[in-house]
Amino acid sequence: MALPDGDTKEPALRVLTRALSKARTPYALIGGVAVQLYSREPRTTADLDIALASYDDIPRAALTAAGFRHEKRFAHSDNWRAPGTQPRRSRTAIQFIADTLTPGTVERAETFRVRRMRIRVAGLQDLILLKLAASEEPQRRPSKRLSDLRDVLALLEEHPELDVRIPDARRRVAQASLLATRGRTKKS
Repeated sequence: MALPDGDTKEPALRVLTRALSKARTPYALIGGVAVQLYSREPRTTADLDIALASYDDIPRAALTAAGFRHEKRFAHSDNWRAPGTQPRRSRTAIQFIADTLTPGTVERAETFRVRRMRIRVAGLQDLILLKLAASEEPQRRPSKRLSDLRDVLALLEEHPELDVRIPDARRRVAQASLLATRGRTKKS
């Protein structure tokens, strides 16, 4: 359970966690990279997802000083791009999300040590609840919703004790899967 060797997001994650730590910003890594840290099977993702208690917690000055560039604020995220000399699309996207779905995720985050980095990662239960909520979001693309559902199922398979702590998880997966599949079919 770790980052795959040669993961292209590792340099950006290293600089990002250093900037967040230096600014004393409480955060929790969520999304695909967090899933990878809790799983044995490889998981690919193009970005880094970071939960904060609020958007006011984004350490803009520290990020800018570290070379990150603000791109755009969307309804569900504040997007930045990792530093580097490569073309924009080759640099890792960073999405900050205000934790309104599972309040306390940031405070409950666990510290992982990965390749001499200290990373604050959402707890398993919080991560599953966030992935379930994302899969149930009606505006989300069906392919993204199905990816979130695959993450939930992989985490539940690898950590079966969570079936007891989140008793409605599998029902929610089945229901969201039907909705995502219907959404994909309607657009076909």
